[in-house]
Amino acid sequence: MLIEQTLQTLKALRLPGMATAFEEQQTVAASASLSFDERFAMLVDRELTWRDNRRLARLLREAKLKSSQACVEDIRYGGKRKLDKGLMAQLASCQWIRAHQNVILTGATGCGKTWLACALGNAACRQGLSVAYVRTPRLFEELRIAHGDGSFGKRLVSLAKTDLLILDDWGLAPLNQGERNDLLEVLDDRVGTRSTLITSQLAVSNWHVYLNDPTLADAILDRVLHAAHKVPLSGESQRKPETL
Repeated sequence: MLIEQTLQTLKALRLPGMATAFEEQQTVAASASLSFDERFAMLVDRELTWRDNRRLARLLREAKLKSSQACVEDIRYGGKRKLDKGLMAQLASCQWIRAHQNVILTGATGCGKTWLACALGNAACRQGLSVAYVRTPRLFEELRIAHGDGSFGKRLVSLAKTDLLILDDWGLAPLNQGERNDLLEVLDDRVGTRSTLITSQLAVSNWHVYLNDPTLADAILDRVLHAAHKVPLSGESQRKPETL
């Protein structure tokens, strides 16, 4: 009776990890040989693990990473990719996010930009940082709709609070004036407070021309390129079966 009451109390206190571990201790004979301190420490560890796992699951779900299984441990460095292992180890630590710096991944289609971006996003989630993945054309569509239904300000606040914003497929289509203005709004909120990761087929040297507005281009690129780690990717398409 006491055991059942304890289980119900732990669940009522929203300590499911401890409740599960306590219940297991009642069925494992070896637990009886442990001291009270040892058994209690095991309960606390299980609760902490349960909460960490739950938070990670939530962060990954909210991140909506396109390549949900991508992780930095699986990065391929061989062939002609010319990836700097030292730099990638530094980025995998996520210190650049805590320092509010940016990352720019450039290269031809199929070279693994999106996968690598998602791997870094996964690493950030595992370290308890919030992440949001979005294709840049889709972001502009979402912001256009937000202007119409009055939720634009709320959407900006949401983006500004995200530790790492991944903008995939930057530069695929020309921008109109409204999109350039929206882009500046999004990026301006993040300068010095949050991090942005951009993937693009366009070389950074072509971005000013792509933005097609000298004044706004200067402002946007100043916010993007400031304290940015540039990672150019090369080599054969990673989508080819023989490279998997």
